Amino acid sequence: MINKRLLIKNLLAHNSENSFYDKKRQVNFAEKEGKAKFLKHVCALSNSNPHNNSYIVIGVEDEDNAITGVDFFDDSKIQNLINAYLENPPRVSYENIPFPHLPDDLVVGLVSIQPNGEKVCVLKKNIWKYTAGTVFFREGSISMPAPVLKDIQNKNKEVVAAIEAHSQNNIELTLDGVFDFFSKHEDIHPTYKVFKEYFVVCWSGKKIKSGENTYYSRVDIALINEQVKLFYSELDEVSIEITNDYFRIIEYVHLGLNDHFRYYPLEEVSIFFRDNATYDMQSKLLFEPPQFDRKILYHIYNTNNALIGKLKKNVQLSPHEEKDLHNLPSTYLICYFNGFQDAIEKLEEAKPLLKNYSDAVYQLYKDSSRILRKVKYN
Repeated sequence: MINKRLLIKNLLAHNSENSFYDKKRQVNFAEKEGKAKFLKHVCALSNSNPHNNSYIVIGVEDEDNAITGVDFFDDSKIQNLINAYLENPPRVSYENIPFPHLPDDLVVGLVSIQPNGEKVCVLKKNIWKYTAGTVFFREGSISMPAPVLKDIQNKNKEVVAAIEAHSQNNIELTLDGVFDFFSKHEDIHPTYKVFKEYFVVCWSGKKIKSGENTYYSRVDIALINEQVKLFYSELDEVSIEITNDYFRIIEYVHLGLNDHFRYYPLEEVSIFFRDNATYDMQSKLLFEPPQFDRKILYHIYNTNNALIGKLKKNVQLSPHEEKDLHNLPSTYLICYFNGFQDAIEKLEEAKPLLKNYSDAVYQLYKDSSRILRKVKYN
């Protein structure tokens, strides 16, 4: 089993990007340009490496390889994006890899690209400035279009195999990972379980009792063998179910209007562990958007727009307006789910303003964007 943190270090040891790996400071999946460039690199790496895996490392400075990290990105449906835009798509996974020096909410994103045999990967729909039918490949560290795909030799197969071989996990790395997890989460009840005498899952969270049910907030879950962060949330609550064969979580989101809030189930994620030292993850969207009176929503929508106008003009907000601002990301989201199609554009317009206003408000924006992304991908 590959230790993904070690794999990233070994990839970065190749100080410059090349035809089997790319590195990015960040990727913006919220905008068409960001999606388009990501699809271009996936397509190019897949076509340039038909016989081996290729990788994109996200959260690294280009010039000096400094690991600065990015926000946790927990979208298990990224393959849906790949399948929607690429013909003969590769199998793609996005994993969140923690590093000890980074804050809990920052990770390094690792995109693993497994090619689709000898079939050429082609863009099948227009996106941004890229047109359907375009074939991309890697020329050194550059992803570029080609009228005809060049003859790709097996030049990377042995190099990538060696890097992956040097990134295998061992007992020392596993134990170090458990100790690191416990030391970083000693205030919120860290614990662990070994599945099938092989897999080690650590998790932590603040317990909340509600009747006979137990929920957790401030949840962090990691598969230590691979150094992959499986789940992270500062705010939302989750329930956890554990057997000898699987680890299952259900994530809940807190939504409502005018101080009347409730928790709605968002997504169920199950990790099934096999006797042959393999595992697979399955996710199921559970979210059913709450519906509200449209007259109330029109009032809230207009109030949100007015707040954004005041932020643009640097107008001091009243205490009541500050409270409305904290609710703005989730109420824009509710408006969108109730037929206000422009609400998401308004929310995106507000992003830099919320980021400059406070970390707390910006975190609420990111949580709402994550809910939207999951629902749209499904």
